[in-house]
Amino acid sequence: MVAAPGQNMRINADRLWDALEDMAKIGPGIAGGNNRQTLTDEDGEGRHLFKSWCEAAGMTVGVDQMGSMFATRPGSDPDALPVYIGSHLDTQPTGGKYDGVLGVLAGLEVVRSLNDLNIRTKHPVVVTNWANEEGARFAPAMLASGVFAGVHSLDYAYGRKDPDGKTYGDELKRIGWLGEEEVGARKMHAYFEYHIEQGPILEAENRQIGVVTHGQGLWWLEVTLIGKEAHTGSTPMDMRVNAGLAMGRILEMVQGVAIDHQPGAVGGVGQVFFSPNSRNVLPGKVVFTIDIRTPDQAKLDSMRAQIEAAAPKIAADLGVGCSIETIGHFDPVTFDPTLVNCVRNAADHLGYSHMDIISGAGHDACWTAKVAPTTMIMCPCVDGLSHNEAEAISKEWAAAGADVLLHAVLETAEIAE
Repeated sequence: MVAAPGQNMRINADRLWDALEDMAKIGPGIAGGNNRQTLTDEDGEGRHLFKSWCEAAGMTVGVDQMGSMFATRPGSDPDALPVYIGSHLDTQPTGGKYDGVLGVLAGLEVVRSLNDLNIRTKHPVVVTNWANEEGARFAPAMLASGVFAGVHSLDYAYGRKDPDGKTYGDELKRIGWLGEEEVGARKMHAYFEYHIEQGPILEAENRQIGVVTHGQGLWWLEVTLIGKEAHTGSTPMDMRVNAGLAMGRILEMVQGVAIDHQPGAVGGVGQVFFSPNSRNVLPGKVVFTIDIRTPDQAKLDSMRAQIEAAAPKIAADLGVGCSIETIGHFDPVTFDPTLVNCVRNAADHLGYSHMDIISGAGHDACWTAKVAPTTMIMCPCVDGLSHNEAEAISKEWAAAGADVLLHAVLETAEIAE
């Protein structure tokens, strides 16, 4: 590790925890978590609070045309590319207080701690709040970082609609966070993302730090089934065109495909829309999203091919129409080995237990890895629970990962002479 004032320096754990609790007051859920979905009034309020904290820490805040926020702490070398720390402040409709938020506010805490210690870095440090990471309101997930990395066009992103038909572009203007900065114009020296694991491995293994070496690839396949609305009580079983039954059989098929591709593959369905969604009417239309993931490219390709071949046949056997649209995708990611080693060294230096881990969820880091050296740090979460208002971490877990983040960023940003 680089020699620096206070080699065993730590972030301020109480200040980080207080920031997490204060942000959680905005957009409270109904069971202890948060509902601060992208481009809602609550999202706007959270952004204003984050901006005020950043400016109080001496940073300047820029906003791009997707609404992503970039808070910059200057470096000593005006020609040095910045080291970025990022994640997201938006949540699921029934989200927890730490998913994404921990990474943004830990980045802020790194800057606050550098200020406390009077440490100046050669490279600027930029703390980023990526817009619409969750994709809960506007699919796909990681939308703003995807535009930043050139995966999506700005027009495509602006045209995405929520379930009420409101577009991303219009809602971004409505809440007042449409920036002028060109998306993707910024260049990065490196990118770090700190996140809760969203899985049970670290807690089960009693490790404080997850050194993230890879990210799973993903396909989101939106399936639309067209049957015939009919009375559930008076329509004979052999005369039904039941889109709901077709969905059930396709779900069972997806389960089998995932099982057949073990180890390290998952598949399931988390979102379903029935129409007309009445107790005594067979659905005439069902729309649902299949989510398949694995860090193995060959398995990912195979799973998609099998599902796309089998689903229409299952539907056709029941007389049901079937169409499939891709609404989200990224290939498996291998994170930058130098930065991964930097995180591992920081954990060793600070005496924190750690293990290598593969990210099971998608993150903005999956897109930044296409344009800059990137890696992630993870901390445990209780029972691996996330995307749930009962999501929980401890102050000690949060602080340990932030300590590692501080040291890894310092090694990468270089202490100014």
